[in-house]
Amino acid sequence: MLSGLFIVFAGLFGAAGVAGAALAAHVAGDDRFVAIAASMALIHAPALLGLAAVLSRAPRLLGLSGAALIVGVVLFSGDLATRAATGASLFANAAPTGGTMLIAGWLLTAVAGALTALRGGGEAVR
Repeated sequence: MLSGLFIVFAGLFGAAGVAGAALAAHVAGDDRFVAIAASMALIHAPALLGLAAVLSRAPRLLGLSGAALIVGVVLFSGDLATRAATGASLFANAAPTGGTMLIAGWLLTAVAGALTALRGGGEAVR
């Protein structure tokens, strides 16, 4: 079920990233926030697909990693997109909180990989 959720968000982030990149390319004005938001969504879409593919290797750690990446992209990209559209942020420190979640998600991925490697790659890390 969790891998399916990761795939759903990968698709949503991929679509939002492409739409945001198109918007940034074709709309006049300061498109910096839209371009950054689109980039973050596009970068993390395939990462979530990868996590879905290897989730059984370390279900708890990779599950937490994927959840952190989802929340991080929603907060970081959502805040930048909201700023571009309305001039206001989602809430105080939404983008930095999202960025912190993204960093945590990637570090959890690294820990899961290291534990899997130390166990010989065959046995699942819980």
